[in-house]
Amino acid sequence: MQPIGILGGTFDPLHYGHLRPALEVCEQLGLDHVRLIPSRVPVHRPQPVATLEQRVEWLQQVAEEVPQMVVDLREVERESPSWMVVTLESLKVSFPKRPLCLILGMDAFLKIESWHRWEALLQLAHLVVTHRPGSLLPDEGGVAELIAARQTNQVTDLYRLPQQQGGRILLLPVTQLEISATAIREMVAQGEDPRFLLPDTIRRSVINQYPLEEE
Repeated sequence: MQPIGILGGTFDPLHYGHLRPALEVCEQLGLDHVRLIPSRVPVHRPQPVATLEQRVEWLQQVAEEVPQMVVDLREVERESPSWMVVTLESLKVSFPKRPLCLILGMDAFLKIESWHRWEALLQLAHLVVTHRPGSLLPDEGGVAELIAARQTNQVTDLYRLPQQQGGRILLLPVTQLEISATAIREMVAQGEDPRFLLPDTIRRSVINQYPLEEE
């Protein structure tokens, strides 16, 4: 059974820094698809500036063009904080026979010990940590110990359902695009054009979503 990729976030706004790594993970690992899961009540970031409806629309526009990507609204439909462990528990109910691969950037992975019930994540899914080729990894601390205990270099390990002891961690080099949603919002607020940083199909609505700064 092909694994399913999971990519959560505020997507405020959605940009190529989200999409290109997700596509590469999907293709390199042979995932069935990647589920894009927008947060309703983000835990590790401020409340989004763009409306929930607009963020969902951006994701849906991309999913219509990219068959490997599916929009999943389970965090939107619940009012509780968007804890990923709760989302993964829900996904295991929906896809009991599918291995799940939670896609994380290196920055998020290095802070994983601050996540709600973070130890349970590896009982529910494998972690695919995307990073720039040649990136340095921590050599001490909790994350380093986690890598030592759980790392795999075998893609086939991700095709096995996680056992009781938890899943595996795959460190995957991908094309890292230095694009920041915060920088895009600031750019638009200053009247600058974010062309080539995000899909052109959503560029105009992004420009309209973030108000110009008052002089």
